[in-house]
Amino acid sequence: MTDDITAAVGAVVNADWNVRTGTVVPTTDTVTLKNGAVEVDAVYLYADMANSSGLARDFAPRTAAKVIRAYLDATCRVIKFRGGQIRSFDGDRVMAIFMGGSKNSEAARCALNINYVVKEIVRPALEARLTSLKSKGFELQHCVGVASGTALIVRGGVRNEDNDLVSIGRPPNVAAKLSDVRAWPYASYITSDVFRRLKDEVKYKNPGKPNQEIMWDGPYSQDAGGASVTVYRSSWQWKP
Repeated sequence: MTDDITAAVGAVVNADWNVRTGTVVPTTDTVTLKNGAVEVDAVYLYADMANSSGLARDFAPRTAAKVIRAYLDATCRVIKFRGGQIRSFDGDRVMAIFMGGSKNSEAARCALNINYVVKEIVRPALEARLTSLKSKGFELQHCVGVASGTALIVRGGVRNEDNDLVSIGRPPNVAAKLSDVRAWPYASYITSDVFRRLKDEVKYKNPGKPNQEIMWDGPYSQDAGGASVTVYRSSWQWKP
């Protein structure tokens, strides 16, 4: 076994990447496992449910599973509706990639859409059916992080079915860290690069009118993995 691992690691370290530029979100069958890589200019979105540790600690596994599944199901439906491509799950967190000319606006709008469905659909349905949630003081909360830029997508793992796509770069890392922020009722965080590229309809409540009201607070300096990132945040919700 150790000889196999040594040989495999050596093959990875010593080989050059075969990098191509991607114009659409890659899938596992479009990235070769042997040194294939796709460079993308994309927007990454991470949606993360809050306090899953408390949920697992204080409630029966079947109850906790219903909460997490309901959150992920609703979130994934919104992401797909907004044109995002889901590429990974990590417990109660989902990651999606947006590409195309409106990727920044669609990802930011998606964050506000998710906030709506969590507050207005998922939470009421869970509390109505799972009465122990309210009696024990559990309130479904979440956070969405959005960041844009260049990332490298490769396949990690071994042959057959034991591998998956891995996104490497600043945007996926920052988006993941922003989804960890807990400052309720603020549930949507976007980097300044995303904010600068927003269409007015995603930036203002009444775009083009004298009483237009901006939906994003900022800029703020936010720690993201040991580095300071300029972000905008929102507590707004938008029905998809």
